[in-house]
Amino acid sequence: MNTAGTIDRPLTHDPKKQAPMKPSTSEPAGSATPDSRTTGATEARQNRTREMQLMQEALARAHMHDRLHDARRERQATRLAVAQRMQRRAERASLRARRALAMAVMQ
Repeated sequence: MNTAGTIDRPLTHDPKKQAPMKPSTSEPAGSATPDSRTTGATEARQNRTREMQLMQEALARAHMHDRLHDARRERQATRLAVAQRMQRRAERASLRARRALAMAVMQ
């Protein structure tokens, strides 16, 4: 297949930048006998359905991207808070050790 992207893995997640969908030749077009009155309508309806499916997938993909970005930011904020807490604890331990050393020297 020489298409640039697939439904599952498009080249871009932006629906406006994706190539318009063409009706597939391997899928049945509806009835076995082509009706000249509804052939264009059926193709347009199938095309519209595919485009709507791609829009929903792009929207879901963007939503998941935002959720992952938020989770990553929250984990980073949690790590920063833990690091700050550990730094304060280490500074307090350093001050206690310095005081203990000064008390030992003074006696």
